[in-house]
Amino acid sequence: MRLNVNPTRMELLNLKKRIKIAVRGHKLLKDKQDELMRRFLELIKDVKELRLKVEKSLNDVFRKFACLSSIMSEESLEEALAMPAKVINLNIEKSHVMNLTVPKYETKVEGDIMCYGYGDTSGDLDLALYQLDTILQDMITLAQKEKTIELLAAEIIRTRRRVNALEYILIPNLEETIKYIGMRLSEMERSNLARLMKLKDIIRKH
Repeated sequence: MRLNVNPTRMELLNLKKRIKIAVRGHKLLKDKQDELMRRFLELIKDVKELRLKVEKSLNDVFRKFACLSSIMSEESLEEALAMPAKVINLNIEKSHVMNLTVPKYETKVEGDIMCYGYGDTSGDLDLALYQLDTILQDMITLAQKEKTIELLAAEIIRTRRRVNALEYILIPNLEETIKYIGMRLSEMERSNLARLMKLKDIIRKH
């Protein structure tokens, strides 16, 4: 769609400057979109592998806890886990990926996972807690990467919209307007030339 501008030489120069900027901006955004997509696909692969690992470990832990119900009473299990001795502080830092702010989770761990005496508990509870403790960092890393994927996906969508707006709307509109102004200026030049020739003929006759 042609822009609503005056068909003047000054406007033509301005539009030519705008289209150069738009074409350059389109290239930069396209490059950004490609790089975001590359990183997104890499993360998807990493997250898929990590999620399978975490889910397998969690299933094992849940199975162990389920088996504990046949060895320990619910009251004994609740009493053993009532006073946790391990404290985990999660600090959320920020990092940047292609000018996009993404979270970076840092943990500070204090204490031990074992929070009960060994006299009234089963060794299966020890194994379950140790396994849960082992996969904790993987769970935090998984959460960080999945949040990064979510932010990357949103940024890819925004960047694609801008690329499409430039490629299919702004640049074609500028090209059409530049072509229109060029035609109008050519028509005006031909019209002025015709008037000058008529004026020259009139002067010659007199």
